[in-house]
Amino acid sequence: MNRPNVVYLHSHDTGRYIQPYGHAIPTPNLQRFAEQGVLFRQCFTVNPTCSPSRAALLTGQYPHQNGMTGLAHRGFSLYDYSRHILHTLREAGYYSALTGIQHIAKDRSMIGYDALLSGNPEVAGPAFLDNPPEQPFFLSVGFFDTHRVFPDPDPRDDPDYCLPPAPLPDTPETRRDMAAFKTSARSLDEKMGKVLEALDRNGLTENTIVICTTDHGIAFPRMKCNLQDSGTGVMLMVRGPGGFEGGRVFDGMVTHMDLYPTLCDLLEMERPEWLEGESLLPLVREEKDEIHDAIFCQVNYHASYEPLRSVRTKRWKYIRRFDDRTRPILPNCDDGESKRLWMEHGWQEREPDGEMLFDLIFDPNETSNLVRDPRYQKILQDMRSRLERWQIEKRDPVLQGPVQAPESAIANDPGALHPDKETVKLVSELYPGQ
Repeated sequence: MNRPNVVYLHSHDTGRYIQPYGHAIPTPNLQRFAEQGVLFRQCFTVNPTCSPSRAALLTGQYPHQNGMTGLAHRGFSLYDYSRHILHTLREAGYYSALTGIQHIAKDRSMIGYDALLSGNPEVAGPAFLDNPPEQPFFLSVGFFDTHRVFPDPDPRDDPDYCLPPAPLPDTPETRRDMAAFKTSARSLDEKMGKVLEALDRNGLTENTIVICTTDHGIAFPRMKCNLQDSGTGVMLMVRGPGGFEGGRVFDGMVTHMDLYPTLCDLLEMERPEWLEGESLLPLVREEKDEIHDAIFCQVNYHASYEPLRSVRTKRWKYIRRFDDRTRPILPNCDDGESKRLWMEHGWQEREPDGEMLFDLIFDPNETSNLVRDPRYQKILQDMRSRLERWQIEKRDPVLQGPVQAPESAIANDPGALHPDKETVKLVSELYPGQ
């Protein structure tokens, strides 16, 4: 089989805030890419934090299964790096190369890539494509752009004409914050465009599957590190042979974990027995409208420990906390003007709900919690049961108590206000017995 190349383009903290998803954020290269490939409107990460999200995509397993329940640079790691998709691709004859952000290992050499490229990814990636290996290749190109700290707004991104994201009020502070995000998205688009241009320049486009995605929602309050769609919803666009073409758009719910089995089916590789996802091919080939009737997500450790679980159907979202905190865990929100605005108005005093139920048709922004509404008790019980069955089937460790962390793992005090160095300790010191 003449297998196509695979390029994995990924970013930090972009959510769906790019032009192809209808936002007033000029990303012309990604718009062109979407019009050439296919776009998934309802793609979700299974964990809206950096390392766990990427690890789930690359291993096809939930974070509690693959070991990445926290951030790689804070002491968390995969149980088994041989479950990374590059090793399955290697058995099929693929050469692998990495440039830019990877965020699943403290030392990138432990992942197993054939080549670790130096330099900025928008330079190293195209340079690799200018002199590709003779065999098919898997190239991971990771960008830091759209992660805080944002640059100052470009003159084209005038804060007076920006709209902040839905969970936030429309104020000068949030408009300026969003303008700065837009500027970072412009940068991301330009850099990803250089990789796409290199594929065209070298005649590789027709025989290359390009996966373009991000890890989770944008770094604003109640987005990144939260289980509302504003935290778990991610861009996913795929272009290449096998039906990923024509500018088509799909509304069926999918997750990052579906990419590994998709590549296995598309490249005619045997699926490893540990894969949890479903192939996207039935959607792309228009054999099915849906491949999931429910999506399950989790949060364990980010800057601080915050055990959350959720189940989402087309209509309903149920979220449950597995701790007894009576105040928001503010280190899990990156610092910025929007966070500062919320804190100036008493965010730190607002008690988080232990359970949440949302009607995604009438309340797409997930602001009206229906848990105590007597009209929805039957739905609440059904969603609770769905989550519990999944937790038992997947052996979710939070059912047995706090999720264990590696001995060397560090976290911020959950009572702190910021994810800063001053409140970082060993997890074992913050949570004795954990």
